[in-house]
Amino acid sequence: MSRLWIFGLGYTASRIARRLHADGWHVAGTGRAGTPFDDEAAVRTGIAHATHILSSIPPEADHDPVLRRYADAFGDRWLGYLSSTGVYGDVAGAWVDESASIKGRRGNRNQADLDWQSVGARVFRLPGIYGPGRSALDRVIEGKAHRIARADQVFSRIHVDDIVSGVVAGLTAPSGVYNLSDDLPAHQNDVIEQAAALLGLPLPPFVRLESLSPMARSFFSENRRVANTKAKRVLGWQPSYADFTIGLRALRAMVSPVNVTTPPATASTVQ
Repeated sequence: MSRLWIFGLGYTASRIARRLHADGWHVAGTGRAGTPFDDEAAVRTGIAHATHILSSIPPEADHDPVLRRYADAFGDRWLGYLSSTGVYGDVAGAWVDESASIKGRRGNRNQADLDWQSVGARVFRLPGIYGPGRSALDRVIEGKAHRIARADQVFSRIHVDDIVSGVVAGLTAPSGVYNLSDDLPAHQNDVIEQAAALLGLPLPPFVRLESLSPMARSFFSENRRVANTKAKRVLGWQPSYADFTIGLRALRAMVSPVNVTTPPATASTVQ
């Protein structure tokens, strides 16, 4: 039996676990009611029994915690790592593929990506992730959505189930870097407006960029389109949700706009 050990059973990795369990795999890991990361004896036992290892744990300030603590136990097993297209940094809206320079604003994320490559992992670089319970539809319903008065900001995204299928395709692929993204990079406002239209709700307000949190402002400071050609060619992967409109329509059938909250007007709202 193929056995997968996952570091970090969060939103995305848990869906990968469920898919492989349904395919007959034995899946275990750390986090979300799994083995505690710091239970070193249990984790090393899990690694010893695994045929494949996947990490979705982000780096700490100056190191990758999984590699620092457990890399010596990996041996020649299949390795996978969920990274971020944030490693490409801002490219003023240009297309980037896996050959692009690593120059993201988070040096620890850049280094973790490189370190996982150095141990022979399949590094899956992911853009903005959305899916059930985590989409523009949910933000509109909760009154947390807004539009930004900036015309040139474009980024890529990926439905969580397309990450699952990409990682599954990577189980028989050579080591290396793979962008998993949809086919239609778009402005965040386009996504929010589509979500509101699908729900039959008013458009959320525009807000000024300077009114956002530092983390949100840093997000909007980057602008890029992520190419997925290598994943399609090498993995034989195709996204089921090739653009956000397809993904949101599929998710619309899963939500009901109840208890909709209208955000209060603020001084930062653009009239």
